[in-house]
Amino acid sequence: MTPPFSDRGFGAFMFDMDGTILSSIASTERVWTAWAIKHGLDVETFLPTIHGVRAFETISRLNLPGIDLMTEIEELTQAEFDDIEGIEPILGAAHFLNALPVERWAIVTSAPRRLALRRLEAAGLPVPPIMVTGEDVANGKPAPDCFLLGAQRLGHKAEDCLVFEDAPAGIRAAEAAGAQVLVITATHNHASSTPHPSVPGYGALTPRLDGTSRLTLARLAALQDAGA
Repeated sequence: MTPPFSDRGFGAFMFDMDGTILSSIASTERVWTAWAIKHGLDVETFLPTIHGVRAFETISRLNLPGIDLMTEIEELTQAEFDDIEGIEPILGAAHFLNALPVERWAIVTSAPRRLALRRLEAAGLPVPPIMVTGEDVANGKPAPDCFLLGAQRLGHKAEDCLVFEDAPAGIRAAEAAGAQVLVITATHNHASSTPHPSVPGYGALTPRLDGTSRLTLARLAALQDAGA
């Protein structure tokens, strides 16, 4: 298998969190299902709308009468913080992230920072020095703000970054920022419609620095066969 983007290097990598480097679907959907039932929403219709975006945007667009938006968000965040059962890393994610130079990658997530840290710990994944979380931007995904800020903090242009994403809102945000996109399909139940290359996980991939210190994607088996 030839890795995606094998013909080019990048200044930095940016990773969404939920569904991209770890799976928190069971926890997230348990919490949001209970919330949806409490507010009389159709769960089957509502759940697909929550992934990849901040709770702020999810709840705001419902225009529910008589609620305090910030109270609802805080209660949801606490419920998600308390429920970490079933959170696990995407296949190969720990190896892949630990192989990256710490100053060359960032997590860019719609989750609040304390929830992001909680889930990364539950999944046993490293925490990079640079994280962009839901509180850091005025406009959440699919707006490009988060990836533009992540690239700025990494010291690279967004156009020189590769974004790892899984959700449509995150993919659109990365596109709007001008970044290249690699779609992680590990938690997808059906094929998604996207022009971007995709991989099921990180098990066959490893990052590598080329001769000019550019980040590239290499096939893990090929490096092992070569004794690298």
